[in-house]
Amino acid sequence: MPFTYQRTVHFADTDAAGVVFFANYLAICHEAYEEALAAAGIKLSEFFRDNGIVIPVSKCEAEYLRPLLCGDKVRVSIKPRALAENSFEIAYELTRLGPPDKGAAKVRTEHVCIDSKTRARSPLPDALAQWVRSG
Repeated sequence: MPFTYQRTVHFADTDAAGVVFFANYLAICHEAYEEALAAAGIKLSEFFRDNGIVIPVSKCEAEYLRPLLCGDKVRVSIKPRALAENSFEIAYELTRLGPPDKGAAKVRTEHVCIDSKTRARSPLPDALAQWVRSG
């Protein structure tokens, strides 16, 4: 079952046209990612610290379906999926809450686990691998 995260679109999220700036969709998705990890019991202060491995985004794509405006309520559904023992993807669906609810964007990110010194691929840490499998 996908994890869901809700938030209000803030003025700082928008551009001069009054709609969410395209790159801020990714920032909103990353907020949802962090909340999903925390809900799974992963300590963010440790996860984002360099403990010998890092898990950067290696690819991202977005499809913008309709604009989000300041004050809109948005729900982000997040579903991880394993790609290999050292990588995973996250599918995000952003929905402007209505009534009626309307799809606003679909975003996908790929992440790879690497050794922070050698940059060689490493298996996902156990807690993260468990979270990915639970998606």
